[in-house]
Amino acid sequence: MEKMSDFFAARVEGYDEHMLTEVAGCKEGYAEMARLVPISCKTLLDLGCGTGLELDEIFKKLPDLDVTGIDLTQAMLDKLKQKHPDKSLNLICGSYFDVPFGSEKYDCAVSFQTLHHFSKELKSELYKKIYRALTHGGLYIECDYMVENQEEEDYYFTEYERIRRELNLRESEFYHYDTPCTVENQINLLKNACFRNVEKVFRMENTTILVACK
Repeated sequence: MEKMSDFFAARVEGYDEHMLTEVAGCKEGYAEMARLVPISCKTLLDLGCGTGLELDEIFKKLPDLDVTGIDLTQAMLDKLKQKHPDKSLNLICGSYFDVPFGSEKYDCAVSFQTLHHFSKELKSELYKKIYRALTHGGLYIECDYMVENQEEEDYYFTEYERIRRELNLRESEFYHYDTPCTVENQINLLKNACFRNVEKVFRMENTTILVACK
């Protein structure tokens, strides 16, 4: 099992093609996410921004957008900067669980296919941070891998815990392993973080988009 940052650093060059051609629903999801970002948005927080595939589409709609992007892998951020050298990008290499977001700073926050690697406890605290960081009426748009039923979710989480125990992996380090939630559970996590009007607006195979309003 690879550490999260090492996993993505080793796959930077082929990452865009992989996501656009091999992961069902992602190509369509990037376009849909851009459509959902309000035209009035001036400041955007991108969690796990990677090489910026969602930003490729969002910048077509909002070329003057001020973006803060956070990612664990510096090589991914370097690729993003190379693609958009003329854009207003504040790129931070680190964990979005640790990086402070500030209060009422962003009109919109997005994440694309990143949160299915983490526990519900971590996501719950992150959602509260996102909520605080959004301006009144701000939107959080999440595209992620979500499963159909509780049995699938339980299987992935149980397997991950078994593997961590067998390999004696430290709790403080992130490793690349999928632990997707059901759509219902993901919605409930957002509602418990005080978001209102949480809706599923897109699903193609397991690629799902939720929109939550502050």
